[in-house]
Order: sequence, then C-alpha cells, then structure tokens
Amino acid sequence: MRVLIDACVLYPTVLREIVLGAAARGLFAPLWSPRVLEEWRRAAQKRGETGIAELEIEAVKALFPEAMVYASPDTQARLSLPDSDDVHVLAAAIDGEADEILTLNLKDFPARTLARDSILLRAPDTFLLEFFHNDANALRAVLDEVMRKANRHGIDTTNPRALLKRARLPRLGKAVYAS
Repeated sequence: MRVLIDACVLYPTVLREIVLGAAARGLFAPLWSPRVLEEWRRAAQKRGETGIAELEIEAVKALFPEAMVYASPDTQARLSLPDSDDVHVLAAAIDGEADEILTLNLKDFPARTLARDSILLRAPDTFLLEFFHNDANALRAVLDEVMRKANRHGIDTTNPRALLKRARLPRLGKAVYAS
C-alpha cells in the first residue's frame, strides 16, 4: 500500500517517528513530495527548529529514497479542494499512484473528490490502529522504539498512553496501553 503523508503528520516528532517506524517495518510504502517536505521545514522554522528539521528531512529521504513523488502542473490544474493550498498534496498522491493520503486535515479533502482517483483519506490514529489490530507485535515494536528514543531525548514516557494522546493518537494509545 502506497501512502502519501501530509506535512502535518511529518512535522510532529512522535507522530512522525511512529508512522515512519511502521513504514520501516514494511507495513506500508511512504510517499511525499518536495513541497510536503518544504512545508515540514517551514513549520519547524516558525518554532526556530530549522536546522533540526533539515537534518531530519535529509535522514528520512535517505531512509526512504523511493518515497519522493512529484505533482505535475497538469494534475494540479484539474483539481479543486476547499483549501487550495492542499491541491499539491492530492496531485502528488495521484501522480505518485498513492492508495491513501495520511493527514490530520480530513475536512480539507472531500471523499467525493478523492474517490475520482480511487484514493482513500486516513487519519493517523485510525491508520495505525488498523496496523495494531492486524499485527500487534510489529506496531508494539515500533512504539517501544519510539518510547526509547523519546526517553533518550528527555521526553517523559512514564505514561505512554498520554504521550500518544498528545501525539493525536488517542485510540491507538487506548488500544495498546489499556490497563
């Protein structure tokens, strides 16, 4: 399954680490465009984190060299979305032959518009929860690694369910860390 990942999913560190950890385990093939990566860099720049973001972007490009896709001007010209700034995301998904778009901005991508090109829209929480239900061990391994990394970077991981909730993954947190 080929999945175009929107910048809003790539920018937050914990969310990105979990999503790309699932991709690294072969659960799906990630895709992004130069503009998506640029949006990630600009979001980091607003918080004074440009240098870190640039290193992270180069690292994910090296880890997933086949992930880069390009949105053609012709494809972009034929599309219309409620937020015209998101047209490039859908165009990249179409031209990159994605099966799905992974985003937190569900309202910006009407299902009817995506259906014309047989693309599904997914929120990270339900997307990752499905992987957990299909292969709990693989996703637990991803989460364990992310928690170890977070802990090494000084992030409190004593309550992993709360950390996932802050990462906008409340259903996944509940499923994985239910008492």
